[in-house]
Amino acid sequence: MQRGSSELDYVLVPLGLAVMVGYHLWLLLRIRRRPETTVIGINAINRRIWVRHIMKDPSGKHAVLAVQTLRNTIMASTVLASVAITLSSLVAALMASGAAHGLFSAGSGASSSATIVVGAGGETALTIKFFAVLVCFLVAFLLNVQSIRYYSHTGLLVNVPLGAHRRPARAIGYVTGTLNRGFYFWSLGVRAYYFSCPVFLWLFGPIPMCASCVAMVVVLYFLDVYTEWDKEDGAGDGEEADGGRGMNNNMAAVCSVV
Repeated sequence: MQRGSSELDYVLVPLGLAVMVGYHLWLLLRIRRRPETTVIGINAINRRIWVRHIMKDPSGKHAVLAVQTLRNTIMASTVLASVAITLSSLVAALMASGAAHGLFSAGSGASSSATIVVGAGGETALTIKFFAVLVCFLVAFLLNVQSIRYYSHTGLLVNVPLGAHRRPARAIGYVTGTLNRGFYFWSLGVRAYYFSCPVFLWLFGPIPMCASCVAMVVVLYFLDVYTEWDKEDGAGDGEEADGGRGMNNNMAAVCSVV
């Protein structure tokens, strides 16, 4: 019976990982091909517009807006990075002390009948599970640190007036790319937090881990996909037509950056 339960890890865990990885590969292709139908792509388009708006007049209210916006983003990444390294230290301490081994380990003599774990629960399996959780939090920490790095670069670059550049269009594209990379790293850091939830539930067995992967993919689909942005309004006046052409140009620029 224990052997059959342990074999569930070899089936359900790869299945859950395949669902998560497959969804994100699909999302990546959708962002590159149809960015206007994803939240990440739409945000990248609007960030390019925001950078152009700030760099046209990087003084007065625009300068305050840029400082406040970038300060908020740096603060968000700093909080996530701090939480990630704190949780990493906690998980490492649990691994070193072995305090959680008695709770999550299956087949430990008399307590095996009352175990809450279905699947592999030996000392080696438990170490692997805790190490997977630790890797998720460490990756989240590193990704958020990288996002802070790009936000810091953007804080300087976005305050340079366009008139000081010989090629303003390239300057806007470079600053937009720097800002977008910061947000991409931040998004990946948040995804690492998301991914840590199924990995943590793996401590209770492969069944809750696989079920949480499927449920998370369903939730992420509704959070990542937005199909109303590229629909026509039907007005047809000249100003909106020009706005539509500008939006298409922004989409092309985002595709080249992503």
